[in-house]
Amino acid sequence: MATRVPSIACIGVIGKHNNPLHISLFPPKERDSLEFSFLLSSCLDIFEMRMPLKTADQDFGLLQAVDERLAMYGWLTNTGIKFIIVVDMEGRLAASGDAKVSSAVGIRDADLKPAFRALQTAYINLMRNPFFNPVEASALKAGVDQKISSDQINSPGFIKEVKRIGEAWTAGATTI
Repeated sequence: MATRVPSIACIGVIGKHNNPLHISLFPPKERDSLEFSFLLSSCLDIFEMRMPLKTADQDFGLLQAVDERLAMYGWLTNTGIKFIIVVDMEGRLAASGDAKVSSAVGIRDADLKPAFRALQTAYINLMRNPFFNPVEASALKAGVDQKISSDQINSPGFIKEVKRIGEAWTAGATTI
């Protein structure tokens, strides 16, 4: 029987006004996007409850576990952007290099820090791009002259980097 190891099932980037900016599923054809949208939304109340308790630490750790298979972990940037990673505990077949991970019962909050740091770096690089302007794009689509940032992130470079992070992460990895 093949051994299965934890893998990322979903990565969500949520705006500071709790608007979804980007959602990636892994593997996309095998996951229900509506189900994961609901799961990500259910984590927002947990962020709000823990917000007064958090000051300098950005890692919110385990937000909630749906069942013995899916667990959601959170990270908050200093600008209010929330990253949520949903981990599928039986996500994929173990590769030859995953032998030490396959014996683990679960994952620790620290196992996801490299993925969150890589996501934050990808988001910072997106915001540093002089050709990306989320305020202008959303205001033009809404047909208003209001400064709101509620548009989905559709940058091919950012989407590619999120996909790379989701596929490259393994429990116990120190860098991604």
